Amino acid sequence: MVKHHLFWPVCMLAVLLLFNFIYSPSFFSIQMKDGHLYGSLIDILNFGSPLILVAIGMTLVIATKGIDLSVGSVVAISGALSCLTISKSSDQNAVSVLVLSIVISLVLSLVLGLWNGFLVANAGIQPIIATLILMVAGRGIAQLITGGQIITVTSSSYKYIGAGSLATLPFSIFLVAIVFAAAAILTRKTALGLFIESVGCKPTASRLAGIRSRTVMLAVYIFCGVCAGIAGLILSSNVSSADGNNAGLWYELDAILAVVIGGTSLNGGRFYLTGTLIGALIIQTLTTTIYMIGVPPEITLVVKAFVVLAVCLIQSEAFRQSIVARWKSRHYPAEREVKRHVV
Repeated sequence: MVKHHLFWPVCMLAVLLLFNFIYSPSFFSIQMKDGHLYGSLIDILNFGSPLILVAIGMTLVIATKGIDLSVGSVVAISGALSCLTISKSSDQNAVSVLVLSIVISLVLSLVLGLWNGFLVANAGIQPIIATLILMVAGRGIAQLITGGQIITVTSSSYKYIGAGSLATLPFSIFLVAIVFAAAAILTRKTALGLFIESVGCKPTASRLAGIRSRTVMLAVYIFCGVCAGIAGLILSSNVSSADGNNAGLWYELDAILAVVIGGTSLNGGRFYLTGTLIGALIIQTLTTTIYMIGVPPEITLVVKAFVVLAVCLIQSEAFRQSIVARWKSRHYPAEREVKRHVV
């Protein structure tokens, strides 16, 4: 059971939740107001929805032995373009304007994902370099769309995407559930998951076996771009504004951490969507904890980095074995001498 890939992530999430409960006993309290559920746990799910979406797309990219550093910029571009489209309309609450803004943003996100996939699969550029190009240029594109300003909208229908409620729960949770279910079904109930893992393990061998490795790579980068686009819609609609400079900032790093914490190796191959979901919840819970205990903003990232480092070390089997070996050598030196003489 200890060797199961979800054991340590679940334990770390439980430890964080237990700490919050001890620090604030009302942490687990959930209240019903005006037909909506409110509470810290609901906030974690709601505010963590964009990160979960980005991490789901990142999981499939990393499974192909790639990486996408541009997801934060795609998040900013998607939110900026949707808000710009709505702000230019005379009737911001019109359904046609809402649909148009969503379609334009998601199509552009798809195109940006296709661009990354083309550079990696067809042009043969290393994933970290190919996506770094869009990471830098994309942030500039987002600021060009917003004109360097924060675009605000007054569309109640658009605000519903990130701040609305369905069946007493935040609507963003249902969006995450749909994307997660679609990814799980496509990768676990069809051969697509095996294709992704084979491309990540041995791209040349998979190509010789008849798998279209380039097509698989294009597909995962496109999917990652669309996930980032949906995350951008949720972020911008939640605050009814778009900030091309700060929206989605450092999301690529948090998404990579969520994937790694969830048990997926950066070397590609086997991946775990459920582990990624738990990893993203760990990061969002940690962020909520840091704000709740009043950690000064200037050292928030430092505290977060140390905790994530501790989580990764605990998950490392080699690190745990070295700790156990040192403990045994210190407390049972005679046993070590006997083994040495026997050898």
